[in-house]
Amino acid sequence: MNEQPNLDLPIPASEVATSGTLPRLRFPFLCLLFFWAGGLIVGTLDKPYFIGFMYSVASAGLITLLFFGWWWFNRRLRFSEKVLGFALIVGGAWTVGKYSHHSIGYFTLWMGGIPLVATVIVVWLYFVKRLQVSSLALIRLGFVAVVTFTWSSFLFIRSDGADSQLKAQKHWRWTPTPEQEFLAKSQASPAPANLSQRGTNAPVETALLPGDWISFRGTNRDGIVRETTIATNWTANPPKLNWKHDVGPSWSSLLLVGNRVFTQEQRGEKETVVCYDARDGSQSWVYEDTTRFDETVSGPGPRSTPTYFSGHLYTLGGTGLLNCLDAETGKTLWRRDIKSDSGARTPSWGFSSSPLVAGDLVVVYAGGDAGKSLVAYRINSGELVWTTPAGASSYSSPQLTTIEGVAQCLMLHDSGLTSVDILTGKKLWETGLIMKGAPRCGQPRLIDGNKLLVATLGGLGSSLIEVSKNADVWTVANKWDSKDLKPEFPDFVVHQGYAYGFDIGLFCCINLADGKRSWKEGRYGRGEVMLLADQGLLLITSETGELVLLAADPAANKEYGRFQALVGKTWNHPIVRGNQVYLKNAQEIACYTLAQGPARL
Repeated sequence: MNEQPNLDLPIPASEVATSGTLPRLRFPFLCLLFFWAGGLIVGTLDKPYFIGFMYSVASAGLITLLFFGWWWFNRRLRFSEKVLGFALIVGGAWTVGKYSHHSIGYFTLWMGGIPLVATVIVVWLYFVKRLQVSSLALIRLGFVAVVTFTWSSFLFIRSDGADSQLKAQKHWRWTPTPEQEFLAKSQASPAPANLSQRGTNAPVETALLPGDWISFRGTNRDGIVRETTIATNWTANPPKLNWKHDVGPSWSSLLLVGNRVFTQEQRGEKETVVCYDARDGSQSWVYEDTTRFDETVSGPGPRSTPTYFSGHLYTLGGTGLLNCLDAETGKTLWRRDIKSDSGARTPSWGFSSSPLVAGDLVVVYAGGDAGKSLVAYRINSGELVWTTPAGASSYSSPQLTTIEGVAQCLMLHDSGLTSVDILTGKKLWETGLIMKGAPRCGQPRLIDGNKLLVATLGGLGSSLIEVSKNADVWTVANKWDSKDLKPEFPDFVVHQGYAYGFDIGLFCCINLADGKRSWKEGRYGRGEVMLLADQGLLLITSETGELVLLAADPAANKEYGRFQALVGKTWNHPIVRGNQVYLKNAQEIACYTLAQGPARL
């Protein structure tokens, strides 16, 4: 009877004489089995983004150490085989990294390539044993072939970033990216130069209208929409598409002023500010800077959202260029590089702070270690007014608020929450757990006059603090810390004593009285949420581009409707004016009309 070989069968003496002793495979087999199974299981869990990233790094590092440890200390391999095999594996990675697509760097090759190459080697050696291959030349030739083929496969792909679960979006290297397709269409059909060519009768104006959207997350940066009522039965009254077209990549949101829509995009080597006609989506003007920000996880393009004030646009690009533009024409009025003024370097995720206009100042966050994290300029001249320390990194934006009658700028950063006098930049108070290097996100939310709801202030979760002033002394008291609402990149909204937002990957509601969860339901990825306050409705954009309508009800998750509004990964915040919603992601921009509804549900 023929016996089936197992992973650890010793090689017969007759075979050793011709082919050498093959290594035992149980140890690497079990290590790789746990690696791939662990990645599959962890990938399905609802976990913080940072934890998922650290797991990926740690598991890749561990499997690298274990595999090469097994390789070098294996007594069944000749020293020359160890050296040549190691040189082939490492040399293959170096060569492929040099000639692969720029999105497939050495970090990607280590994280994904080493485990894959190790798996292929173990599989090859297993089949050599199973098939009882006796030719040493054939074994070595096969080893070289499988390693070379595996590494070479990385030459044919590119990565178009990853989603919030760190699942890479891979495509064939030679297929055009959405940005390349957009640029090709733009060159084939250039934007009309004037109104008559567009066929638009009314002029494109920037006079403010009720409900205009002039800053990131709205006028108060709180995601609240007022004086808007819509129909909630989307089956009977589905949202109607007004217009949609492709755009250049970015994670910038939109502004809506009069009948103009403003945003930022990456177009090849040009970082742009673009003005569209809100009525038909046609392009009115484009401002360009010759610079480009790109990174592996999130892709190319600016991250910041412009701010509008008194006919001017204030924009911050991914590499730190702060511009003041005329909103009518796109003409440059002044420009600063915040890196030069703050001593900061471009963060790994790019400059993402949306400019804050307060009085005659525009404030931006630069970060860095030079103690000049927050930077304020004159809105009309760009003159540097003050700088002040506020941590070294953040994915949040300056927040203007008034507490105890004092106007102040709040900034959430890796060292906590800092409040400064808006006129001078002098620090008023500071609180929170130091989390060096953490890209803290979200805007602090003022509640009941002197309380603030802040994400990640005491670590992963949310905190409610109370700020008070006695003479010139400010005090900060912690009311509660909660793990029941753990927003990461998405923000949250507050309505009638409850907060609604994303607890990592699930939508939830918590009671502001004690931070306890009321409910947790609804998988929309790391999406975004807005509050239609007059009706108590929540308008959500999912990470996959769906528009979802919920009730702002602390009793339960009540979903009224949903539909696919955009194609592609959607991390950009939507905007609403009246019954029209404007959405954008890294591929598309669109405008939908929502049917009018009753004033109250």
